[in-house]
Amino acid sequence: MRKLFVLFSSALLAFSTANAQDHGLGQPYIPETDKAVLQKLDEWQDWKFGMIIHWGAYSQWGVVESWSICPEDEGWTQRNPYGIPYYDYVKKYEALSTTFNPTKFDPSKWAKAAKGAGMEYVVFTTKHHDGFCMWDTKQTDYSIAGPNSAFRNDPRKNVAKEVFSAFQKEGIHTGAYFSKPDWHSEYYWWSYFPPKDRHVNYDVNKYKDRWNNFRDFTYKQIEELMTTMGKIEILWLDGGWVRARKQDNKKENDITAAEIDTRPSKQNEDIDMAGITKMARSHQPGLIVVDRAVHGPFENYRTPEQQIPDKPLSYPWETCMTMANSWSYVPDDKYKSVNKLIHNLVDIVAKGGNYLLNVGPGPDGQLHEEAYTTMTAIGEWMKVNGDAIYGTRSVAPYKDGKVCFTRKKNGNVYAIYMLEEGEKLPAQVAFNGMKPAKGAKVTVLGAKEKISWKATATGTQLTIPAAVQQKAWQHAVAIQISAVE
Repeated sequence: MRKLFVLFSSALLAFSTANAQDHGLGQPYIPETDKAVLQKLDEWQDWKFGMIIHWGAYSQWGVVESWSICPEDEGWTQRNPYGIPYYDYVKKYEALSTTFNPTKFDPSKWAKAAKGAGMEYVVFTTKHHDGFCMWDTKQTDYSIAGPNSAFRNDPRKNVAKEVFSAFQKEGIHTGAYFSKPDWHSEYYWWSYFPPKDRHVNYDVNKYKDRWNNFRDFTYKQIEELMTTMGKIEILWLDGGWVRARKQDNKKENDITAAEIDTRPSKQNEDIDMAGITKMARSHQPGLIVVDRAVHGPFENYRTPEQQIPDKPLSYPWETCMTMANSWSYVPDDKYKSVNKLIHNLVDIVAKGGNYLLNVGPGPDGQLHEEAYTTMTAIGEWMKVNGDAIYGTRSVAPYKDGKVCFTRKKNGNVYAIYMLEEGEKLPAQVAFNGMKPAKGAKVTVLGAKEKISWKATATGTQLTIPAAVQQKAWQHAVAIQISAVE
């Protein structure tokens, strides 16, 4: 059975990758008013680079996380072998919770690799849509620490706590991914009715007590995370179709974007986000709440998925993207080149965003070796060029050809020249839309020599000394300008 799933995983990951989501980037943004949260958001915008980790019992099969048990006919929900009866498949899928035994789990190795790569924060999947919990929750037995789990007697069984502790020890800020829908819970997918799609499968008005039980269940699980995991700075909520809806008078902001939810619901799947947020911030003051794709006061920043916006956005945002092709573990997954990842980072930061890069540990608890070599290479670049990334904001014209721009709060501006694979730094670098101020000092990060420049009709032309050109530059070169006009 496992071999069949591994063979089918490439098709699933292709479908999953294609399911990129823009999360309503053009919808009105409602600014936060809590001063502590605003301060934390400003700090978060300085971090720039983070890691998201998708990991669960599904990693044993190397299939897309959760979605194969969703009874929708989408590319990323297909089951293998094709045509297997739905309930037979779900039974096998849920049995994975009894065999998931990541004996080589070592979050300190992940954390050290993230630190070495220059990542400033981590978001860990405490629970995905399938409902399997990666911490020692008291609300359900369906968890990595539950009585039927193969890992239940391991001292590391409280996996999320172990992950957060390891990253906090490295000085990395921590955030909890939590799925609002729970396809294992009797309070969401009630076994009395068959599930029809990703939504709750019963009438929440007719069965109000059941829905209230789900609201209480969700509240208590999030409270566990806010009170037992140390300092949590981001609550990253997924499953935007679970949301309050006006049933008879839908407004644009009440409707989940089509890219998120191809089967919009008329049900009011209200879990009381105001109450959850108030509780969470009582335990974690200044907590950033990211109710993904639900445009309103609990969407402190937006999360375009697997894509980079064409231009800067007027509110805080973060591109979440896979380092390889799949969000969760796939054997022999194909990783993006370091050059591509660094170019993505520069492009995102130049447009004012953060870059949240995903890795998927395997069933034994280890990352692909290529994940480590990739992070090491990114870290080598960041050690030289990090000043052009961290603590910066966007500055017009943001990008001109192969040059991206960032600015520091002290007025320094960086023109970051993107190198193609094997390309040498040219003798001249020209860009439009920006000119150094009179007397400005221009240097290349990682080199001592001054760079001469002259104004052109539309911008600036830099002349790069031969000694600087001959250095072994890779990926991108950050040119610091002490002041601009």
